[in-house]
Amino acid sequence: MRRRDGEVEFDAQQFRGRARFLAALLAVTALALIGRAVQLQVFDREFMVRQADMRHARTARIVAHRGTIQDRFGEPLAVSSPVDTVWVNPPEFAEAGEGIPRLARALGTNRQWLEQRVTSNLDREFLYVERHIEPAQKEAVRKLGIPGVYFQREYKRFYPNAEVTGHLLGFTSLDEAGQEGLELAFDRTLKGTDGGKRVIQDGRGRVIQNVEVVRAPVQGQDLVTSIDLRIQYLAYRELKAAIRKHRARAGTVIVLDIATGEVLAMVNQPSFNPNDRGQYEVARYRNRAVTDIFEPGSSIKPFVVAAALASGRYRAGSTIDATPFRVGSMTIRDKHDLGTIDMGGVLARSSNVAMAKIALSLDRSQMHDTLRALGFGEVTASGFPGESAGLLTGASNWRPINVATMSYGYGLSVTPLQLAQAYATIGGLGIHRPVTFRRVDAATDGERVLPAKVARDLIGLLEEAVTPAGTGSKAAVAGYRVAGKTGTAWKAVPGGYSTDRYLSVFAGIVPATAPRLAVVVMVDEPQGALYYGGDVAAPVFSAVTSGALRLMSVAPDDLARVTPVDFADAGP
Repeated sequence: MRRRDGEVEFDAQQFRGRARFLAALLAVTALALIGRAVQLQVFDREFMVRQADMRHARTARIVAHRGTIQDRFGEPLAVSSPVDTVWVNPPEFAEAGEGIPRLARALGTNRQWLEQRVTSNLDREFLYVERHIEPAQKEAVRKLGIPGVYFQREYKRFYPNAEVTGHLLGFTSLDEAGQEGLELAFDRTLKGTDGGKRVIQDGRGRVIQNVEVVRAPVQGQDLVTSIDLRIQYLAYRELKAAIRKHRARAGTVIVLDIATGEVLAMVNQPSFNPNDRGQYEVARYRNRAVTDIFEPGSSIKPFVVAAALASGRYRAGSTIDATPFRVGSMTIRDKHDLGTIDMGGVLARSSNVAMAKIALSLDRSQMHDTLRALGFGEVTASGFPGESAGLLTGASNWRPINVATMSYGYGLSVTPLQLAQAYATIGGLGIHRPVTFRRVDAATDGERVLPAKVARDLIGLLEEAVTPAGTGSKAAVAGYRVAGKTGTAWKAVPGGYSTDRYLSVFAGIVPATAPRLAVVVMVDEPQGALYYGGDVAAPVFSAVTSGALRLMSVAPDDLARVTPVDFADAGP
């Protein structure tokens, strides 16, 4: 263009030159782009694949929060707390120079183990290094700033009451799946359902964009149990003290609500801490109250008496000749010759002779069916994992000697929970209720297995065992009438029975006038001069029951025999 006299003169030749230059430039650029595309698509296809792989969509898991486990009043027994887990991208992490020894030191992990783990997984993009680390460990790792090291938020199960509720609750896996105890029994309720979200990740496995939620998680439901944590602590304390005092091998205490079948407390010794995975050994974490069976000794006698009363052949006032007698080649005798005693005396003095004579006078089916109806020989249907059915053979296999020895607790096996349920049935005036670990807000229906009169008569007879003249006098509870029975059994060993290894038992119901609680105490192999159920187990029953009745505000039914001192020393 040229300017002349205020006008602009168009220079066509100059315009065409510029146009040709721009066209040439565009052509060269296009050719360059086409050439690069051909190179990438034809000659460098692997590069394109790698780039595509570095940016890809995946569906990531949204972890559902596991529900809490609570006692009947809402106190937490098991909760899930957020924690962090360390993971690495092996190829990236391996290039980080001194990353392996630095990370090993921060986590307190063996260097050689970490190096082997990383180098053997270089074809992976994700590798766990340490699950559920402490906050201080996370901060130490974060400060290192090692490439290829990342954190992932997870949840860790925590048990606030530790070993007090260990056997009852069980534990979960690292991924919060129920493994034992109530955690396993109610796993489907507690765990919920994981959700999913679509994300964009880079080649290092890092999320660079959250695209959308594909499936919302369904959070786990909370479980409200039947357990009264106050009574649980009380039972734990008293049992542990008794085990230490008598240098016993093991022990169990169970407290049942008679009206509902609820387990209010269940403890074992030795216990374990579910927060410590180093204690996850079967010998430590199995719940002896439901898995272990034992010959109950004299604690079975009330149920044979129940069969006798139900048969119509005996009444509460009937008398029995308790002089020794022979059954086959075996002579059955008591520690002392008791002569003629009434039914109350049979239980109060715990006469093996009288019991054997009563049992042998009954139809075998009568005794068997009564024991079966009371729950022996079958699981309680509590739903607790690993529950044993015990052992009760068919009556057709019983010989006279079997009938005789079974009447005082040998030749059949029970669990502590079965025994507690059977005593609860007596306390429920013959109504057999299922055992439950869930809270129940009202009395539950059950099956009548004994006439109410038989149960009432039996309760009255069992009260005599807790008088000063009975074997269970140390089970007495100030202000309350107690009905119960001692049991002391030799332990079975290869070839017969040991004469210096015992099981000490006390089982009972209280208050006798309006039964509310059924309690069983079992102590395995007490050492020393005291080993009878009345000396070892009965005092534990008294302490636990006394405290439980006060905590539950159950009105006394025997104030006439109460002094101010009794209440002052009645326990927590």
